[in-house]
Amino acid sequence: MEFVMIVMIVVLLFIALSSFFTVNTAEVAIITRFGKFLRVADPGLNWKWPLIDSLQGRISLRVNQITLTMETKTKDNVFVSIPISVQNRVCPEKAYDAFYKLADPTRQIQSYVEQVILGHVPGMTLDEVFASQSSIAAAVKKELDVDMSGFGYEIVNVLVTDIIPDQKVKSAMNDINAAQREQVAANARGEAEKILVVKKAEAEAQSKALQGQGIANERKAIIEGLQNSIEQFQKIVGNTSTAEVMQLVLITQYFDTLKAIGDNDKTNTLFLSHSPGSVKEISNMILESMLTAERAKVEK
Repeated sequence: MEFVMIVMIVVLLFIALSSFFTVNTAEVAIITRFGKFLRVADPGLNWKWPLIDSLQGRISLRVNQITLTMETKTKDNVFVSIPISVQNRVCPEKAYDAFYKLADPTRQIQSYVEQVILGHVPGMTLDEVFASQSSIAAAVKKELDVDMSGFGYEIVNVLVTDIIPDQKVKSAMNDINAAQREQVAANARGEAEKILVVKKAEAEAQSKALQGQGIANERKAIIEGLQNSIEQFQKIVGNTSTAEVMQLVLITQYFDTLKAIGDNDKTNTLFLSHSPGSVKEISNMILESMLTAERAKVEK
């Protein structure tokens, strides 16, 4: 008799202790009575009637991410793959709907995403799809917010992480981009070469202008020097004509030039006639050329 009492006490104690259960943070538990929903147990230590109530299941309240890849065609007949990340979680106050209304939440969310993508992307060109990633994500989130809230799910965020066109289309786009960049580079090189040519021409023109100015100044200085030499010579030596003095000065410069050429180590051998007649002829030629140049300058 005592043994039976002990066994009964142990069984009752086991049943009483098994009636207590714990629920972890960021989750809730579904309690049923004879298979019918009774209540939602919050995190912490909980109690249920033994043999009457049962722990049907647990639901996580953490944010869950579902990664999907949608394939569709754009308006310009380009097939693209669109990876989409849907971040969702169960609303604590709608734990009953989340547990009982959906058998496969991931597949249900995927169906809604496909519906939204097929309603937007086929009406866009490939360039518009690339430029509208954020608007596509916003449209998917808006649609899911409305549809999934009735099943106890909250859509935290929707991310369109990439737009992946067909490999051949991607290669063609890269070729077009490379050609455009090469065109820009060629235009830049052409402009640079144009600037160099223009600057070089301007420099040459300026150099020639300065060179001509220098030659003119040099000739002017020579004429002024000859003029001074003639005047001084006439003051010292009387009864001398201007032509005779000019001839003497030119001959002197002629021999000074020969001396300067001979002093140069790199000068080649020169054969010149220095008879009196030749010297006079050379002086006449120099004088005539200078006078002719001076008359031409005055006429201009």
